[in-house]
Amino acid sequence: MTDVMERGSSMQNRTWGDGLATTELGVGVAQFGNLYRETTDEASTQAIEAAWAAGIRYFDTAPHYGLGLSERRLGAALRDRPRDAYVVSTKAGRLLVPDPEGASRMDDGGFVVPATLRREWDLSRDGIRRSLDESLERLGLDRVDILYLHDPDAHEDAALREALPAMAQLRDEGVVGAIGAGMNQSAMLARFAREAGIDVVMLAGRYTLLEQGALDDLLPAALEHDVAVVAAAIYNSGLLATPRMSADAHYNYGAVPAELLARARAIADVCDEFGITVPDAAVAFPLRHPAVASVVIGTRTAQHVTDAVARYETTIPEEFWSELVARGLLDPRVQDVGR
Repeated sequence: MTDVMERGSSMQNRTWGDGLATTELGVGVAQFGNLYRETTDEASTQAIEAAWAAGIRYFDTAPHYGLGLSERRLGAALRDRPRDAYVVSTKAGRLLVPDPEGASRMDDGGFVVPATLRREWDLSRDGIRRSLDESLERLGLDRVDILYLHDPDAHEDAALREALPAMAQLRDEGVVGAIGAGMNQSAMLARFAREAGIDVVMLAGRYTLLEQGALDDLLPAALEHDVAVVAAAIYNSGLLATPRMSADAHYNYGAVPAELLARARAIADVCDEFGITVPDAAVAFPLRHPAVASVVIGTRTAQHVTDAVARYETTIPEEFWSELVARGLLDPRVQDVGR
């Protein structure tokens, strides 16, 4: 369970597990891997500089992001920072294997990079260790603080039988500080929390201002088994990223269903009444739960960081959450776990 520090105008930490501290706001750097469009080394470095200046000390990446480009850019941007002053998480489960035939085409995983590497699932002990070794080389680090198993939706048995025990051994050897899994579903993460001896999970999109399904499974399991939760994709693919939602807004990387759009707009109406914005509330909401250690915001530029920090520092009246519950726009159970 997290050790809560009072929020104020500056960035705060939450301490969990065996003493690992993560800032309440973290930076996710999938976009450093040219997600959907190209970015630059300079823009990536400037984003990290802005995050550092704001007090953010938790950074999340993965080999999947840009076929290693995200890890390389993050490592370069952090190179001159004191290693004990920040927390880095990366992910394992898919190896990057050379594919010379891919040089003439672009990656098909959503990243604007040449497909000179391909992703291959390998949840074996050797595969997990090789993945970590290669990530460390790209990052230019001798250790990572958190290692997640990345999206093992189709590999539940192998995750429990092979990958997570291999990661636990790495933790026991001191090669990584904490282990867990990152997914966009809560049910399998709840099982891992109950059965796998993990420390932390990254939950994408399933505990947000718009949906709270993780209250059914993961969040109670996390509290019971002392597993920290990192909340990611809190804007639900951009639907909650603006004060007002357009009809062509996206949800879960696709068109938003009409009923969800109506719900989001109703939430925006309540935000207007309280003088805040939907993104302000979206950042604050997950941090109200005692299992949540950090909210990770996807970042491409320094301005993205500046905007996220401003939202984090916005004071949300307690009455706002009660009003959402009263109007049927928020699961009433959140009042039982709110901070």
